[in-house]
Amino acid sequence: MTDFFHFDPGLLELAEQADAEIAPQLEELDRIASYNTQKVMHAFAECRVSESHFAGTSGYGYDDRGRETIERAFALITGSGDSLYRHHFVSGTAAITTALFGVLRPGDRMVSLTGLPYDTLHGVIGLKPEHAGRGTLRDFGIHYEQLDLHDGEIDFEGIGPAVRGAKVAYLQRSRGYSLRRSLGCADIARAADEVRRANPDAILVVDNCYGEFVERQEPTEAGADLIVGSLIKNPGGGIARTGGYIAGKPELVELCACRLTSPSTGKEIGCTLGELRGLFMGLFFAPAVVSSALKTAVFASSLFASLGYSVSPRFDEPRTDIIQSLILGSPARLAAFCRGIQAGAPVDSFVTPEAWDMPGYDDPVIMAAGAFHMGSSIELSADAPMREPYACWMQGGLTYPSGRTGVLLAAQSMLDAGVLRP
Repeated sequence: MTDFFHFDPGLLELAEQADAEIAPQLEELDRIASYNTQKVMHAFAECRVSESHFAGTSGYGYDDRGRETIERAFALITGSGDSLYRHHFVSGTAAITTALFGVLRPGDRMVSLTGLPYDTLHGVIGLKPEHAGRGTLRDFGIHYEQLDLHDGEIDFEGIGPAVRGAKVAYLQRSRGYSLRRSLGCADIARAADEVRRANPDAILVVDNCYGEFVERQEPTEAGADLIVGSLIKNPGGGIARTGGYIAGKPELVELCACRLTSPSTGKEIGCTLGELRGLFMGLFFAPAVVSSALKTAVFASSLFASLGYSVSPRFDEPRTDIIQSLILGSPARLAAFCRGIQAGAPVDSFVTPEAWDMPGYDDPVIMAAGAFHMGSSIELSADAPMREPYACWMQGGLTYPSGRTGVLLAAQSMLDAGVLRP
């Protein structure tokens, strides 16, 4: 029962049944969080993180000890040779763009091994005529191909022929706005083996967004040459105010740094202003925050499956990213669900989400995201393009109690709108 929100008794009974059903999964998530927390603690100790590293710099940021230290720490955490871990990246898409332009040259070929990438990458690659002339990869003479998924899975047998002669083999770990399962490190290791056999010189780049700290490994420990992500998703722990990262082989990270700053300065510049304390704290909290997000997703999966909805992943399936897909089946259900998630937000809970034409997306998108940091996907949020099958992609939850309450509010909102059950 609750003294603060008015939940239907039948809904609370279903929630209690979900709690009992998911108890073993929550225990395993606690074990993973403990392992990854120790990994972060060890890296901080190895890098001798101290108060002096939080001071920051201005201007060019020469010899910024804090910046250099957090990049060494993140490289250790991810099993990488080096990293860029900076607030200068305005989004995960910006970090991915920097990585691709950093390692690709005119005449090179990039092959996506996970089919069509996430919507915001379409304009980076230059997939449509209206993208031409804006500085896309295609504008610079870089060729793009994709290996389509086979029944929602990587076509491992097709990897060899696809990557022969390619400069970059690209994997998107998360599902994006699709209903395929996300990739685990075991999938990435298998794909890496296939790439190496066919083309040892290919650079395997993994869009790691939503996947950091979900497993005990990161893709760079499973054969990836570069991993890329956003700091307002998993690794920022809900504390980093903006930013992104690129991690992997040192020579490749340096090429990306030359794209981020300039070929003459590379990693050597980039002032940190007042952001370092938040970056260090966010990284420290990240394993526990990611675990809360995963618990929220597992609870939502169990609850909405009991209500008759198709969910992916199921509550007892292995998790390789923080995203939970719920196929709601109609615009009315989708809108009601997002209204409930918004009502459970700590910021702007009074706002009513409406679908709109978000930059970089092909369809109007409805988004519930009442976050301390705008667009932060590690905080409880839900978004969906307004198109069939009217599925919603939910992610985040800074704490499990708040995330669980947000999911209940989403279900109550659908009940109040008369659209709870399909």
